[in-house]
Amino acid sequence: MLSKLHYTPFTTNQLTPTGWLRRQLEIQAKGLSGNLDKIWPDIRNSKWVGGDKEGWERVPYWLDGFIPLAYLLDDEDMKKRAQRYIDAILEGQHEDGWLCPCEKEERARYDMWALFLICKVLVVYHDCTGDERIEEAIYKALYNLTRHIESHTVFNWAAARWYECLISIYWLYERRPEAWMVELCHKIEEQGIDYEKTYKNWRYSIPHEHERWSIMTHVVNTAMMLKSRALFSRISGEEPNRFAKHAIRILMRDHGMASEHFTGDECLSGDSPIQGAELCSVAEAMYSYQWLAAITGDSEWSDRLEKAAFNAFPATNSPDMWTHQYNQMTNQVECSVLKGKNHFRTNSADSHLFGLEPNFGCCTANFNQAWPKFALSTMMAAADGIAITAIAPCKLTTSIRGVEVIVDLQTNYPFEDGYKVIIETSSPIDFTLYLRIPGSAKAANIQIAGSQFVGKSGFMPIKRKWESKEEIIVSFVFEAELKERPKGMACLWRGPLLYALPIKEEWQMKEYTKDGVERKFPYCDYEVYPKSRWNYAFKGEEGSGCNEGNEGSYPFTDHGVGEVPFNSITPPCTITAELVEIDWPFEDGVCQAYPTDLSPRGEPVEIDLIPYGCTNLRMTEMPKL
Repeated sequence: MLSKLHYTPFTTNQLTPTGWLRRQLEIQAKGLSGNLDKIWPDIRNSKWVGGDKEGWERVPYWLDGFIPLAYLLDDEDMKKRAQRYIDAILEGQHEDGWLCPCEKEERARYDMWALFLICKVLVVYHDCTGDERIEEAIYKALYNLTRHIESHTVFNWAAARWYECLISIYWLYERRPEAWMVELCHKIEEQGIDYEKTYKNWRYSIPHEHERWSIMTHVVNTAMMLKSRALFSRISGEEPNRFAKHAIRILMRDHGMASEHFTGDECLSGDSPIQGAELCSVAEAMYSYQWLAAITGDSEWSDRLEKAAFNAFPATNSPDMWTHQYNQMTNQVECSVLKGKNHFRTNSADSHLFGLEPNFGCCTANFNQAWPKFALSTMMAAADGIAITAIAPCKLTTSIRGVEVIVDLQTNYPFEDGYKVIIETSSPIDFTLYLRIPGSAKAANIQIAGSQFVGKSGFMPIKRKWESKEEIIVSFVFEAELKERPKGMACLWRGPLLYALPIKEEWQMKEYTKDGVERKFPYCDYEVYPKSRWNYAFKGEEGSGCNEGNEGSYPFTDHGVGEVPFNSITPPCTITAELVEIDWPFEDGVCQAYPTDLSPRGEPVEIDLIPYGCTNLRMTEMPKL
């Protein structure tokens, strides 16, 4: 009844992040994510734990990242704090299975999106701990849900995000299959938004005008729904890749950003480089890509996962991860409260500030899941072995047919051009190791057991008997190239990294209290002002096209990864480009979307561009002269 995953994720008991990825998780744990339960009323005093603050999505959102973060880092204090929340949530469950914190008379109008989320969180907690209470709690909660929605259909956010509930239903079904669980999947799908119809009859090529908000084009719903049909395909038997491929092509065509994410401030906002993309949407897109890779085995989703993780996601967090933006812009030359016309479509004039909860607090809670779940996506189990599904430093300890197997993935990728895999087995065993070759690699060379061969993009199977300790070296050939953007603009990519012109910056701290929530260092707000020129264009060669760049035109330099992998002061790598200063209007804190005069204002100069994910202020899309 329930089809198997192409690749099955491992748990925090099997995967251990290493190298730069572990440092990134440690930064997150020391920053806002690891301290929200101490400082933020909506977590600290939530109704989920007996308080009087928000009792809906924020605690589940936070736990969804905090729990795997605690166990990936094996942090005992964080584990105890996570358990306190789980204990309170389980103790608050009613006899009839109702799990969410609301009065009985409020149930009919309680948006069940929070239940979908908390059940997903309990699955994560069980994967980390094996807590025997979890299965029965989820069983009772979902059985209550299947009765509840017979008279109170899902609505609002639950209707927009119905497919998220499938994750916990499938998890339960695999442990104690009962017919009502399959029926619940169908009922939720029938009551939820039919995104297939939306994208078949696409009416959102052009963004809504200002102040017009729509749940149909809400950017976080958009990021989440990419995996909807793939998830449902596990019981429907439909082709799991078809809808997601169709939808992502439309989104990139009409609302694509240089980073290969899509705009949304707060709804889909076109392809202008000064429209924003909500942080939640990046975190949820990453989660969708993880599921799509696991369900379909299609390497395109691993490519998209890596690009989101290495570019759009770190770009919208401060390097110390104590503050974040609600909206990031491709061309972001200043982050100050907009004093003139608010060019964001439905978001506030301060939504691009770095702070505790700019605009809305959903991102404050939800950004936590991205890095921990990315770490859990580095390797997955295949039917005949193990697959490297996202390249980052990590170590896997598992067993295959009773034989202990350790796979140590060593790399500074995406900041270097390849990786090493060391495999150790307790005794000889046959299995297949699927090497990941990114689609952006122009070529890949593989060395194993004294032999060398060329790899192809995708998941490349290495099937053999593994004995004792063996080593594989995979190296990529990347070429820097300008890629075309709308209205004659261009952006510079090399492999999985987008590069941008960093702008020297001045951070101005803002400490204050709003609606009873205190902002004070280090979880205060910041306005960021430019202190260097940013009005440049790429120097072109006569007769050249955007795709004719190469390593000679744009020299690449590896500087090594420091203690803070994503930062603008000591970036791990740079690309040198020739830029030409041009006139580019700037008003009320925002540069004009496109320059009107491309006349050079001087001779070309060589400037080092840095990874987009390392920037705070930046110019990314620029014209090519």
